[in-house]
Amino acid sequence: MAVRVALVQLTTGRDLEANLDLVRNGIREAAARRASVVVFPEASMRAFGNSLVDIAEPLDGPWATAVCEAADEAGVVVVVGMFTPGNADTVRNTLLVHGRGVHTHYDKIHLYDAFGFKESDTVTAGTEPCQFTLDGVTFGLGTCYDVRFPALFTANAAAGAQVQIVCASWGAGPGKAEQWDLLVRARAADTTSYVLACGQSDPSAAGVDARRGAPTGIGRSAVVGPYGKLIERAGDGPEILYADIDLGVVEEARRTLPVLANRVTL
Repeated sequence: MAVRVALVQLTTGRDLEANLDLVRNGIREAAARRASVVVFPEASMRAFGNSLVDIAEPLDGPWATAVCEAADEAGVVVVVGMFTPGNADTVRNTLLVHGRGVHTHYDKIHLYDAFGFKESDTVTAGTEPCQFTLDGVTFGLGTCYDVRFPALFTANAAAGAQVQIVCASWGAGPGKAEQWDLLVRARAADTTSYVLACGQSDPSAAGVDARRGAPTGIGRSAVVGPYGKLIERAGDGPEILYADIDLGVVEEARRTLPVLANRVTL
């Protein structure tokens, strides 16, 4: 049996309630198309380039609770980027996962201190990989800059993940789109997993003002098969991609190309 997943590419802004409405609308539309798992980008709670410490809340706070209620009402699992309190005057860049008996979260491990941006100034890094299972399919989680670090995705696969979810708000710039495309395909090939990469859409394509220099998204969400072949790719504006996850494809790939079984710890 296949599990249908929706990747909701959107652009969020400063206003939490407006962003929550975008998430609710995406959940409703994806559920109407029979998706079981609905994935949203990193920073869905509030876009980068805005203050984050003042809106960070625990996983049972009002914004997170509203998302959980929407997931429960629709009967789906939601994966959504938000911000929870970190150490001192920082936040954690968190993926909330909730619905159909699943409730967990992942805190971004690799912080984006690159291309002139310094995420570690405002964000406390996570320390532990995270996976969840629905209908016999195990999903591993990663956030944006994490996609440059293969060991996280190998750890997810070693823990049973057949699907890797990457939620992002990818920074624009020369060569950045090409790097994103390469990296999401590479993580599929080196773990023989599906990769579901859901990014913020380009603010200019969504008609949203964004702070210049902040990593606010380029679109190009993607579904990649376990050999690294691109299956679907979004454009730069708001869009929903759908993928039907067939575990038989993963099993066949892992028999044919047993990179996980053949790997050597150096």
